[in-house]
Amino acid sequence: MRTPLSRGLMRLAVVPVAATVAVLTAGAPGAHAATDVSQVAEALREGPVYVDPAASDQLSSADAEALADKIKDADKPVFVAVLPADQPTRNLLLNLRTETGVTGLYGVRVGDRFDAAADATVMSRQAVDNLVTSVQSAGDPKAQLNDFVDTALRNVGGSAPASWSDGGDGTGVDVGGLVAVGVVLAAGGAGAYALVRRNRRRHEEEQRAALEKLRVVVDEDITAFGEELDRLDFHPAETGADDAMRADYETALDSYDQAKRLMDGARKPEDVKAVTQALADGRFSLTQLAARREHQPLPARRPPCFFDPRHGPAVADETWTPPGGAAREVPVCAADRTRLSEGRDPVIREVDTEYGRRPYWDAGPAYGPWAGGYFGGGILPGLLIGTMLGSMMAAPAYAADYGAGYGYGGGGYEGGDVSGADFDTGDFGGGFGGGDFGGGGFDGGGF
Repeated sequence: MRTPLSRGLMRLAVVPVAATVAVLTAGAPGAHAATDVSQVAEALREGPVYVDPAASDQLSSADAEALADKIKDADKPVFVAVLPADQPTRNLLLNLRTETGVTGLYGVRVGDRFDAAADATVMSRQAVDNLVTSVQSAGDPKAQLNDFVDTALRNVGGSAPASWSDGGDGTGVDVGGLVAVGVVLAAGGAGAYALVRRNRRRHEEEQRAALEKLRVVVDEDITAFGEELDRLDFHPAETGADDAMRADYETALDSYDQAKRLMDGARKPEDVKAVTQALADGRFSLTQLAARREHQPLPARRPPCFFDPRHGPAVADETWTPPGGAAREVPVCAADRTRLSEGRDPVIREVDTEYGRRPYWDAGPAYGPWAGGYFGGGILPGLLIGTMLGSMMAAPAYAADYGAGYGYGGGGYEGGDVSGADFDTGDFGGGFGGGDFGGGGFDGGGF
């Protein structure tokens, strides 16, 4: 039979250590000094919720515990801090992100004000703006923070940082608190750890499954390009060959080898983008080689045929309307241009799905990086408007789960990754900032 003390210790184990200490020390006499941001960051590296001792009336220990549990169960990189009203707010979120050093979404309540910011890989700036706006009307701290977390967990990308499951380094925490938490962790912490690990394994398995789907398609692309090289009637020593022709041919061969090497080393769907970029480079080199041999003007660099990149670089943009969709301009090869002009259907690249063969743009989110390597530079979203893949890529969580496959942002860190201070401050933003207190934002252009 559990005693009241043992039940209390059990609750303490789930609350982030710093939040527990905050509650235990709440109400201490004396004036409150501004909280050191590094102290908040240290706590957030150990758990998703921090409540300052001087702000414990904003969120109780039980409510902080429930909020932390919700975030951990979802295995998402969402950080929440509750600070007293006199906490300086200039550059607060940016400094907190720098000190914590973990890619994610950060929400901070200071007194009765609330704001948030996120790395672009987990949530777009516009999505953060909308999220902050949606919770501003909730005056009750508990309701506001729960609304923020509930909405964030449905939209944020990435996974929780590993430090939440390994307990962090514990620096700066009082010995009594560590002893209490250590006892409970020994007794029942394995269950929470197992849950986090299970969620992370599930995400990794999903990524591996997506990569295996892509591997089939990319291997077909690589094989098709290799066959194209084999059919090429060119020899570097042939009569009329010059250095420019030989350079085009060598670039095509190098692109073929690079594509094979990159695919062999691919570990996640995002890695496929570099493979299809290499194939697109190789095919463009062959187009240049053909023009030189025929003494024609060199072609401008164009994306591959939208319907099937194996058709080679496009020769024109044509209007095309997918079934049930809106008309849009797409790059097409010469053969598909002729088919469209004659009222026939283009030859579309289809891939296997659980529902049978489907066009790649209706086959799931994993094909975003594959298409992004071919259609980089931000043109892909416009091509995919109204398709399944286009809708998925517009979701805030897409970039972290499948990479910024269509040429936007991305960086080298996913949600929950430790980047330290190595991040682009221009890609960390959201909220209102700029002194816009009408929206509840923090002052000073902190984002």
